[in-house]
Amino acid sequence: MKIEKALPILDKCIGVKFGELFSDLPSDLRINKGNVGQLLLLKIGLKLDSELTDFEDGELKTNKSNSLGLPLETMFITQISRNIDTLVSKEPLEFTKSNIYRKIKRLVFLPVCKESDDIKDWFFVSMFDYDLEKEKNLKKILEKDYYEICKKLKFDIENSEDGFIHTSNGKFIQIRSKDSKPYHPIFSNEYNRYISNKNHAFYFKKDFMRYFQSNL
Repeated sequence: MKIEKALPILDKCIGVKFGELFSDLPSDLRINKGNVGQLLLLKIGLKLDSELTDFEDGELKTNKSNSLGLPLETMFITQISRNIDTLVSKEPLEFTKSNIYRKIKRLVFLPVCKESDDIKDWFFVSMFDYDLEKEKNLKKILEKDYYEICKKLKFDIENSEDGFIHTSNGKFIQIRSKDSKPYHPIFSNEYNRYISNKNHAFYFKKDFMRYFQSNL
């Protein structure tokens, strides 16, 4: 499915309480953050699979917000373990060829308000749709973030006391640990050793979501 086909369906989901929007709400919806996005994917007729992006031409994301749509948490993008050496090699993979670029070059995201104790009262506050090939300024910011993060990862591997990567921040994106026991250390062929004791992932910082709110 292409994003354009899904937009009218997603738009009709805005402001509708989950109890009305979804016929069957998982009991662990409060604990498993990814379930909200999965419910939405099924709602618009997509299958849950292991493809890199949800749509043929882009990705769907949700993020926890207040009732005005302002972000309360960061937004998970993608794990880095399989692509670590494209980030920490002597010459990092070009941004537009990177795994993260493929994930975020076209994105639809919906802030979801979870302020009520009853999950049936949760609702999607709004919807944002962007294409980095059109959002030139945003693309420049994210591209700069990408290379700064790659540089920081290499610095930590080569200079930190434990020889591991650590939280690395740009203006709008960051890499930080994302794992649960049993942990999944990351092995780098570039360094021929483990460069973390846990899995890590790219996230959008809250400033990224605020950027769209400020441009309404």
